[in-house]
Amino acid sequence: MLCHAAFGQNQLIGPPPGAPQPDTNSNRILWIIPNFRTTAELKNYQPISAAAKFKIARQDTFDRGTVALAGLFAAEAQFDNAERSFGQGVGGYAHYFAASYADFAIGNYMTEAVFPVLLHQDPRYFRRGHGSKLSRFGYSAGQIFFTHGDSGHTQINFSEIGGNSAAVALSMAYYPDHRDVSDALTSLGTQLAVDMASNVLKEFGPEIGHMFSHKHKVAEPQP
Repeated sequence: MLCHAAFGQNQLIGPPPGAPQPDTNSNRILWIIPNFRTTAELKNYQPISAAAKFKIARQDTFDRGTVALAGLFAAEAQFDNAERSFGQGVGGYAHYFAASYADFAIGNYMTEAVFPVLLHQDPRYFRRGHGSKLSRFGYSAGQIFFTHGDSGHTQINFSEIGGNSAAVALSMAYYPDHRDVSDALTSLGTQLAVDMASNVLKEFGPEIGHMFSHKHKVAEPQP
């Protein structure tokens, strides 16, 4: 109920007069996480074209931050020996990296382009940037389950759920050690949780970045 209420009604509500405008110009959160689909909350919603949806997926997929994240996820998976058939050493890491990057690429295109185009839904994250921290947290988490259709009305986010389900199904082709229903459900739950955490970072990212920047300036020695 918190997520649904926090998301709002059929039309996005803008910040109150005099409120600071959210910073949505950064293409990365914490200098690494791709942030190409975040936009300021709009008072009057305007949909985007199919080409624009594919552009978002392309930008997120081929950003250097995605490559770096794939490398980190691959290193963690190899350390845990998550896929024994991949092996160890350089060859094993290459296999882990390829699988990890494929997860990002397929997931991005399914949730940000293919399903949004087919279902006429908007893949963007609309940052609120005002209100209490609790309401903003509920709002950001809720955008995993609720989104805007191209019509402007709030809808269940079938693009997120269906897109990630399709991505998990496709991943069975290159994860030979995890191909049963339980593994698929675990992977889907993990991916939805990761995307939810990503939304929360997109909502609070500018404040976090400003906090780190401010601490860095304070730590700098005075001439």
